[in-house]
Amino acid sequence: MIFASSSVRRGHVKGFTLIELLVVIAIIGILSSVVLASLNTARNKGADTAVKSNLAGARAQAELFYDANTNAYLVGVAGSATDVCSSTALVGGVRGIYTAVKAAAEAYGGSAATVTVGAAGAWNQANCMSSLGGSGAWAAAAPLKASTASVPALYCVDSAGNSKPIAAALGGTVCP
Repeated sequence: MIFASSSVRRGHVKGFTLIELLVVIAIIGILSSVVLASLNTARNKGADTAVKSNLAGARAQAELFYDANTNAYLVGVAGSATDVCSSTALVGGVRGIYTAVKAAAEAYGGSAATVTVGAAGAWNQANCMSSLGGSGAWAAAAPLKASTASVPALYCVDSAGNSKPIAAALGGTVCP
């Protein structure tokens, strides 16, 4: 006489129990939440790198502008074509740094796409300031992804060679 094995009895089908399926679904849920958290962190770091890269490019562009603008970052009126920070800056075919600062602001996203020129901006806005004359200077800053209203975090570059995170909106032509 042949008997059915204990795991397969007459009328029963092999399969997973409800508990086994729920355990597997819970494990998949936990693993996916860990992966998504890591992905969000990587996305923020990528945006911060884009901000830093755009501002580093602004430094090189500012030096080209300085040479074309009779060795000055600002000649005449702030916001004019001879102001390195102005959106209309253009001297001898060389543009100012406005587009690079704006690109840094756009890398942050949100309301930062606005660039304040010649005055301190809000914690979530990029800003650029320049001073008059041959011994003049400039500085630009844009928010990083870690920035909030209560804890501002901006990245600043200036004509003195500084490149660093700062904890307040830019207030002059040197990174504080």
